[in-house]
Amino acid sequence: MTTLAAVLGALVVALAASLVYRSRPPGALQRPRGGRRILVPFTGNLDSTVLDAAIRIAHAEEAVLVPAYLLIVPLEYAEDSPLKKEVAMAMPRLEAVEHAALRAGVAVDARIERGRTRTHALRRLWQVEQFDRVIAPAPVGRPGGFTPKELAWILTHAPIETLVLKPPPANSEAAGRNGASTRKQLSVDARQSEPK
Repeated sequence: MTTLAAVLGALVVALAASLVYRSRPPGALQRPRGGRRILVPFTGNLDSTVLDAAIRIAHAEEAVLVPAYLLIVPLEYAEDSPLKKEVAMAMPRLEAVEHAALRAGVAVDARIERGRTRTHALRRLWQVEQFDRVIAPAPVGRPGGFTPKELAWILTHAPIETLVLKPPPANSEAAGRNGASTRKQLSVDARQSEPK
């Protein structure tokens, strides 16, 4: 009888904890010491170069990485339509980003935001949450990056610091070599600029 009471007590505590967790707003999740939040909005697949850079920035700033999958709601549906098929496609992509960040020791607070367009979804997200930086992927001839028009809108309307990352073109060996030489040059320049 005592064991049953203990099990029931543990279940009640677990249920209460889950209700508290679900009832608090996303921004209320515990932040690391720095308290910064870095938003990485995307649709489709998030380029690995952009993801790696966002993780490195979040790690360096002790910030929470907030990957946000922007779900486009077609005009023939109500804005609050469930869109189960689209959500089912978004979830594994968000989970992949979350696992990569957690493996690197970065706190993650993933979400899906819907809107009629990607910029509409971003505007809705900015109205309900606060971030310290936006990292927006630029187009590189494949799906997932923002268009030049969307990037211009983000740079004009973002209420916070915005960083646009353009990954190298797909299957470009020359881009890889150029990127490696650029990184090498940057590290040389950084060493030369260090105070003696």
